[in-house]
Amino acid sequence: MSLARHVDPDEIIQNLHDMHMKDAGKHHTHTKGGTSHITPYSTRYASKKEIPKFKIPHEGAPADTVHQMLKDELDLDGIPNLNLASFVGTYMEKSAQELMFENISKNMSDVDEYPAMMQMHARCVSIIAHLWGVQKGERAIGSATTGSSEAIHLGGLAMKRRWQERRMADGKDTLKPNIIMGANAQVALEKFARYFEVEARILPVSEKSNYRLDPELVKDNIDENTIGVFVILGSTYTGHYEPVEEISKILDGFQEKTGVDIPIHVDAASGGFVAPFTFAKAGGAKWNFELPRVKSINTSGHKFGLVYAGVGWIIWRDESYLPKHLVFELHYLGGTEESYTLNFSRPGAQIIAQYYNLIHLGFTGYQQIMENCLSNARLLSKSLEATGWYTCVSDIHRKKGVRSFAGVKEAVFGSEDETSADYNAGLPVVAFRFSDEFKKEFPHLKQETISNLLRAKQYIIPNYPLPPNEDKIEILRVVVRESMSFDLLDRLISDICATTQNLIESDQADLSILSKNKDNSAEKTHSSSGSHNEGKGQGHGGKRPMTEGVHRSVC
Repeated sequence: MSLARHVDPDEIIQNLHDMHMKDAGKHHTHTKGGTSHITPYSTRYASKKEIPKFKIPHEGAPADTVHQMLKDELDLDGIPNLNLASFVGTYMEKSAQELMFENISKNMSDVDEYPAMMQMHARCVSIIAHLWGVQKGERAIGSATTGSSEAIHLGGLAMKRRWQERRMADGKDTLKPNIIMGANAQVALEKFARYFEVEARILPVSEKSNYRLDPELVKDNIDENTIGVFVILGSTYTGHYEPVEEISKILDGFQEKTGVDIPIHVDAASGGFVAPFTFAKAGGAKWNFELPRVKSINTSGHKFGLVYAGVGWIIWRDESYLPKHLVFELHYLGGTEESYTLNFSRPGAQIIAQYYNLIHLGFTGYQQIMENCLSNARLLSKSLEATGWYTCVSDIHRKKGVRSFAGVKEAVFGSEDETSADYNAGLPVVAFRFSDEFKKEFPHLKQETISNLLRAKQYIIPNYPLPPNEDKIEILRVVVRESMSFDLLDRLISDICATTQNLIESDQADLSILSKNKDNSAEKTHSSSGSHNEGKGQGHGGKRPMTEGVHRSVC
């Protein structure tokens, strides 16, 4: 066997770079500043100098040069429509895009300056409140936000303040507030608890509870210091709807026994624009303002609301549930504005786009899109299970009331006249894993390799563990959005099958190389570097580390 030496690519690149810069200093091919050129690729940034990365350059560069260089660098990004990990929409109609571009400079904080835009904002709040079953005689109040994360913080803070007001009125202390959520909760819910000093009672999920908040554990963990319960309409892990009505009944019983009134906030970040329109609704159970205990609901307009990123919504069933001292009156922009947001300046174009969608699509338009998404998700699910290689953890493709997979024979494709009402309710999400039979036959194959190989085909399909207590199970997840056409779905199924077949036939030495670099977590894993709440029912410690998005200066 011949000897081989380690090759350090970074060292080679640096040596070539140093030589290149040295040679460039001898030949003054470009004028000083590099502003004279024929094409963007004839400037100093094309061959003689790196694009400035960490310090502002002394002299600028022509617009077309910078545009081209940045465009080339951005080509390294994934293709948005093939980013099947994301719930955020990547498609809007041309007329909606034009409206957004025409209003891109408008600021939501300038109330007097843009009264027409503010009217559209108010109409959106009213339309969405009616979609969510606001009751006769109640005066719903709400606001656009930058997304569901901000909306959740606002909803949680309102619950905390109402709890404090009740406790102080009864002469009781307000030192130990707690809030209930499942371990499948999106990180924004945990952030609320940490940022606003509330004990997070994070309850484990299980296969028995369909990987969602377990009502029995809710019953065991609530007390007089519980400010509320976060209930999720559409888990980001598996797409399951949590049983809002069942949890509401548990809280009703608790109030009858103790007199303690615990509200529900529904995190409908994704489901808020799915459940109202589909024939399945929320599986027959109530989830919205039809339940008196549901005081506030949030959603993301930029998910299944079909708007580009940058808009969320929060609505309270009545203005009495939004403490007045949290609402600010602002006068310094020429008029009076009531504000309850964490941000001040916010883009207005997304609000206009949301109103456009609501009016243009109407109820039947949204219904057709959501039914199409669910139909495509069912087809993908059944196709995967028909291979015998995969089992779906999500269950929107199973007949209503059927939760478990009975085997390949179960993977029967439905008829054209079926709707979502014939199946389990949930988000158009396909969460799947290697079948038990596949793992027995090919125990050396790692599921994450499927994600890596599909990324080579430009699909972004994450592989990640389920929440704590079930985190030994890893799943792959596909979010079926509006832009998932039938043709793309057909190609995706073919590519998953071909990739799996190639993996089966691969040499084990090749597989070990593929598995070395893994970075596919869809649930951005974050290590809890801050203080830990050791509340009862908290089934895990630092579950998901959170370093992504925090950037430090490079010297």
